[in-house]
Amino acid sequence: MEKLIVAIARGLVEDKDAVNVVAEQPNAEGLVVYHLHVAPDDMGRVIGKQGRIAKAIRTVVRAAANKAEMKVAVEID
Repeated sequence: MEKLIVAIARGLVEDKDAVNVVAEQPNAEGLVVYHLHVAPDDMGRVIGKQGRIAKAIRTVVRAAANKAEMKVAVEID
C-alpha cells in the first residue's frame, strides 16, 4: 500500500523527494492508518479543490486494500 500511495503522490507534486508515507500498526479492528507527508508548497496539489484529489486517493487505496482484504485509511499531513 505504501508504494501505491507514494506513486500516486509523486505524480502530483513538484518536490518528489519530500513525499513520505508512514504506516501505523493495525488497531484492534485491523485498521491500518497511512500518513502521507508532502512539502508544504505541494499540500494544495495533493488535497485538490474541495478535497477531490484527496478523496480520489483514498478511494483508490481503499479499493486496492479491499482486494487484499485489508482495512486502511489515508491521512494527509
